[in-house]
Amino acid sequence: MTEFNSVHDAFAHAVRRWPQAGAVAAPPAPGRSYHPDGLELTYADLAGQVAEARDAYASSGFSAGHRVALLIGNRPEFFTHYLALNSLGVSIVPVNPDYRHDELTYLIAHSEAVAIITEAARRADIEAAAAEAGTKAIIVDFEAFPASLSAVQPLDAGPPDRDSECALLYTSGTTGRPKGCILTNEYFLTAGAWYRDMGGMATFKDGARLYNPLPLFHMNALAICATAMFLTGGCLISPDRFHPRAWWRDVNATRATIIHYLGVVAPMLLNLPPDPLETQHEIRFGVGAGIEPNLHALFEQRYGFPLIEVWGMTETGRILHNSVEPRLIDTRAFGRSMPGLEARVVDENDLEVPDGTEGELVVRHSADDPRKGFFAGYLKDDEATAEAWRGGWFHSGDTVTRDSGGLIHFVDRKKNIIRRSGENIAASEVEACIQAIDAVQQVAVLALPDPVREEEVLACIVPMPGTEPDAPLAEAIFAHAFSRLAYFKAPGWIVFRSQIPTTGTQKIQKQKIFADGEDPTALPDSHDFRHRKKRQSAG
Repeated sequence: MTEFNSVHDAFAHAVRRWPQAGAVAAPPAPGRSYHPDGLELTYADLAGQVAEARDAYASSGFSAGHRVALLIGNRPEFFTHYLALNSLGVSIVPVNPDYRHDELTYLIAHSEAVAIITEAARRADIEAAAAEAGTKAIIVDFEAFPASLSAVQPLDAGPPDRDSECALLYTSGTTGRPKGCILTNEYFLTAGAWYRDMGGMATFKDGARLYNPLPLFHMNALAICATAMFLTGGCLISPDRFHPRAWWRDVNATRATIIHYLGVVAPMLLNLPPDPLETQHEIRFGVGAGIEPNLHALFEQRYGFPLIEVWGMTETGRILHNSVEPRLIDTRAFGRSMPGLEARVVDENDLEVPDGTEGELVVRHSADDPRKGFFAGYLKDDEATAEAWRGGWFHSGDTVTRDSGGLIHFVDRKKNIIRRSGENIAASEVEACIQAIDAVQQVAVLALPDPVREEEVLACIVPMPGTEPDAPLAEAIFAHAFSRLAYFKAPGWIVFRSQIPTTGTQKIQKQKIFADGEDPTALPDSHDFRHRKKRQSAG
């Protein structure tokens, strides 16, 4: 099998082998600001655009060792810039379009990107964040590229190879700010080949057409799916985001053969009235995580294809997958240990627990080379990297069980993380934002089960003495968080408490804030802001 040195090398091979096959696409979306009629670029089309962009970047001094931030959403043109930069050894830093000022400022400063490619609508936001970050990064208007490109100082980092940084993806940490995961070409190529080779009910065919509503700033769409398409001459179809009512229209219009999903997708689709399009598709299987067991069989029966549950993290690249029978779809089973991604279930002392006992999921490539194909480390945080890899196993922070047949079942997140509609939210980051409010004496942020979005952000707040725990205070707290954090991180529920239990060392005991069986949303001092959590317009 051909060995590639970079993602661009794999793409170039696909161009030679499948020049007229579709490479990337956007489904039609009337009213969308870009490509409202849809767009599909063949490998030859995309290669031409990549070559032009590469020449522009190279002539402006971009070279191996640089990082470039991309704030251009899920447009097909994302890949023009990504592949052009990758061919030069430049790492990309995809930016969540929902990031607000504080988040943008942190990412720009922490990543040390030399340039930020942005949509015109976000230029003012980027300029303000870059100014506060104190960076000299050039700001490039995506729509005016390459005329808007300025020169940067070239670096002498040598030619790119499999060990070169391909992307820096930010993932929610448990201690506040997101961590920058350094991902190499080796990581991307390994992840794509692993997906291609899952087998069983997820057996791949060349020329697959993969409809994935997940964002390109996540490893799923960018590292796993896009790379798998380049390795097999397939087409990645990227809507701007998940739109339930457009799902079957998109799937049929783009002739998709594989779909990706999150737990939120199934209930939203099942709640739609029957549509003739839902039985006219060409889907062979779906891949994703988090479907409720009581909906799994119902979904497969109604729509006629299997949903393959998987488990993975930005740090792992490869995924555990449940693609062979018995899949036990009435449980939260997601796969078993396998060569190349070995898995164990351990206790707090890293000792393996018996089958059926809850423990933490830890993974590695192998005993001889534990980190092969994983992330290269957390940027500027060697201590966190070492802690995650203690004992030669990557510690996921997820609580699981293993059954007697070797299948691993998801239980909960051990980490202080809230999982809302596929987004990981660090409770500590939200807490830090809210704690800065003068009227707040103490805050604890929890995950609250949500029937639609899996979990919602719940902020438990003790006001300062003399401050009324009333609706205006709740409104002020929500507005503060909503203006500073991506919309999905803001509290969907705010509950006032007279006190929050702590240990003798003043560590908050979140598990004791509410009594067993107590519903926080039914309390008289609870305030529901879920309907206010909507994407904000640019500016």
